[in-house]
Amino acid sequence: MEMLTEGLQIYLEQHCEPEPELLRYISRETHLKVPMARMLSGHYQGRVLSFLSKIQSPKRILEIGTFTGYASICLAEGLTEDGTLHTIDINEELEERVRDYFSKSPFGSKIKYQIGNAVEIVPTLTDVFDMVFIDADKKNNGTYYDMIFDKVRPGGLIIVDNVLWHGKITSGAQDKDTQNISNFNEKVINDQRVEKLILPVRDGLLIIRKL
Repeated sequence: MEMLTEGLQIYLEQHCEPEPELLRYISRETHLKVPMARMLSGHYQGRVLSFLSKIQSPKRILEIGTFTGYASICLAEGLTEDGTLHTIDINEELEERVRDYFSKSPFGSKIKYQIGNAVEIVPTLTDVFDMVFIDADKKNNGTYYDMIFDKVRPGGLIIVDNVLWHGKITSGAQDKDTQNISNFNEKVINDQRVEKLILPVRDGLLIIRKL
């Protein structure tokens, strides 16, 4: 999934904030014991998410796609003292592991973790969010974006992962997954209600600021 050279990736990790011990543990455990471990955000992207959260100082964060909770904890680092992060994932097999990781973090009491279909859960949420991180099934990026848009305050951030899709977005690939992501990217680019910027971090982070 890495678009950067190995040497550049190592350099970037050496010249950002160190990876917290719990996150190193989660990364190690995920790669040893969980299928599809490449979905984990990892050190550098995790520090990017943490940095954006700390700049925003959000009171309410929504994350769609928890996986093993690495990005959740990174985002929670920027929460206000009375802040809350809602995170939703459909994989109940990981629930016990993820709840254990959250309980070990300084933010366990601030994280509300729900297992289920985000399409069904998001409409039940009444909070207004300062940040949303979308990192779930890519075919539904557009659906999630439309569902959460009115729940984000003006000036709030929506961050979407994997928008460069292994570099396939610019390679002319015609498979369905690539086309779905390309169509979503174009949808956001043409949305005049937002400012947008793609960062070539890991597999591509689309940063969207609601006007």
